[in-house]
Amino acid sequence: MNRALLALAFGGFGLGLTEFVMMGILPEVANNLGLSIARAGHFISAYALGVGVGAPLLILSLRRRPPRQILLGLMTLFTLANLLTAFADGYAAMVLSRFIAGLPHGAFFGVGAVVASRLAEPGKGAQAVAMILGGLAAANLIGVPLGTWLSQLLSWHYTFMLVGGWGLFTLAMTSLWLPRLAAQPDSGLRAQLAFLQSPIPWLLLLVTILGNSGLFAWFSYVSPLLVEFSGFSSHSLSGLMVIAGLGMCVGNLLSGRLADQFGPERTATLLLVGLTLSLLLVFALSQYKPLAVLLAFTTPALAFALSTPMQVLLIKHAPNGQMLGAAASQVAFNLGNAMGAYVGGMPVAHGLAFVYPSLIGAGFAIGGFLVMSYCNRRVRHWPAAAC
Repeated sequence: MNRALLALAFGGFGLGLTEFVMMGILPEVANNLGLSIARAGHFISAYALGVGVGAPLLILSLRRRPPRQILLGLMTLFTLANLLTAFADGYAAMVLSRFIAGLPHGAFFGVGAVVASRLAEPGKGAQAVAMILGGLAAANLIGVPLGTWLSQLLSWHYTFMLVGGWGLFTLAMTSLWLPRLAAQPDSGLRAQLAFLQSPIPWLLLLVTILGNSGLFAWFSYVSPLLVEFSGFSSHSLSGLMVIAGLGMCVGNLLSGRLADQFGPERTATLLLVGLTLSLLLVFALSQYKPLAVLLAFTTPALAFALSTPMQVLLIKHAPNGQMLGAAASQVAFNLGNAMGAYVGGMPVAHGLAFVYPSLIGAGFAIGGFLVMSYCNRRVRHWPAAAC
């Protein structure tokens, strides 16, 4: 196994852990801070907004630096921010620390995806990118259940201490294993942004936002859904999070191969169809425990499989700004996170059952499918970004 890619996957694991563990421990955090679950959901949105601000700001300001140096700096910020979260004691402190923790997220995946593409064997670029995103998926299989269990056993504060410790470990592995690659050629700020003159990247970003809004409208409230609507005990949540994490890992592993074999455009379109159907089934069948478990696997599997083809497409359509294009994919992913969590919480805030966010999620996923289908039909008539 390529140790440099493994170090990047460790970073993806940490970023996935800090982002997704909040969904698993949201009831404990809300109860400890004296907040409603809907208001505590703002911590999820704060992280996502930090990603949206940090990705373009950090990529553009650090673009002349060697990739190894950038990634080490970003992981240092990640570590410090999560330790701040561990000691937060109120709503304002949590919002601020989660926003700061989100700042390095998109930039790390943006730089990491370009580095992975440079290190990949010919014809295996999508699989190399999928390995980094696989760290994020693995966080949901291993890290989120562990963090949820630790929160229930001790306190959610210890969960974020764990995240900070993982950041220190990742810093060490990145320093040891990542080669000293030359900095990307700096073609200037205007050339870096030139790919945004084409409508193609904007449509791809919109697809990413809508697809991930579909996932997070459901997943942000999956813990209370499974406990209060499906009837599982709170002690079974760790095991259910393992199942969801396994789905994410399986989807991620398959997506790289599918995108390399069938093309990212076709792969993304079919995955959006599957995600829509899965979310509709969540709404219709979550009262049945065996089906709720099955859908806790299939829904994140389909959503996470979407990440790799969309990331590859944005790198493809950003010839002079690949790091920014890849980072923009993560911005869109987390804007979808924020929008899904916020809009998905609306029916809950108005007293409806926790199953209703999945119906909103299905609407988002349908929108993503329609935009992707339009993009597939029109892309041949539009000029690509200037090279």
